[in-house]
Amino acid sequence: MTPIVINMWSGPRNVSTAMMYSWRERSDTVVFDEPFYGLYLQQFDPGHPGRDETIASMPLSYDETIAAINAATGPPVRYIKNIGHHLDVLDHSVLDLFTNVLMIREPDFVIASLARTMGLDIDISITGLRQQVEVLDHELAAERTPIVFDSRQLLHDPTACLTSICEHVGIEFDPGMLSWPPGPKPEDGVWAKYWYENTHASTAFGEYRRPHVPDEILAHPILSEARAMYDRLAEHCFGSG
Repeated sequence: MTPIVINMWSGPRNVSTAMMYSWRERSDTVVFDEPFYGLYLQQFDPGHPGRDETIASMPLSYDETIAAINAATGPPVRYIKNIGHHLDVLDHSVLDLFTNVLMIREPDFVIASLARTMGLDIDISITGLRQQVEVLDHELAAERTPIVFDSRQLLHDPTACLTSICEHVGIEFDPGMLSWPPGPKPEDGVWAKYWYENTHASTAFGEYRRPHVPDEILAHPILSEARAMYDRLAEHCFGSG
């Protein structure tokens, strides 16, 4: 049986780890946590904590990483958690190998969350929005229907959102996806200690709460550009038409 590989492209700070944990609860699924992160950090230094440790912890070859995903045995579904800016070190032909899904989040919230860890000196590329638009354009050019959803939709109604994603990729929704045990998971990357604290304390998708956005974020020079990219992606979200 040919495996179904879900290539989930998310922006950072966007419940992407919780989503990975959700898919991990499926008995038919194996998950991969940011398999191209080391390759990305080898070529870029965005100021992420644990850069050297991450690079040392994982394969740095594109071919080796793809081979590991394809070689996974057992479950017929593979779920890849990707962060948008990792696409910067990949040939876009990777988008033709697997089923691409885009999870977006309003950019002022993304920038505010990134700033808490990385400071205010943030480039538009680190939000993942530019790369997510590249994925969208690639899907449209290939005459595929883009699969896009906002994390706000997921938190408002996890069952409906996950059911829609499962239908799009051709599998049945599993109610077990709605919860997971607390704590670290074996699939976590070594960077989990810097980014996953809140998710490790969770056991389900949290209630959506509109976060406070400081004035300095609302005045951030990249916000206007980021909003335009977000709006373009949002046009293709479930239920937007």
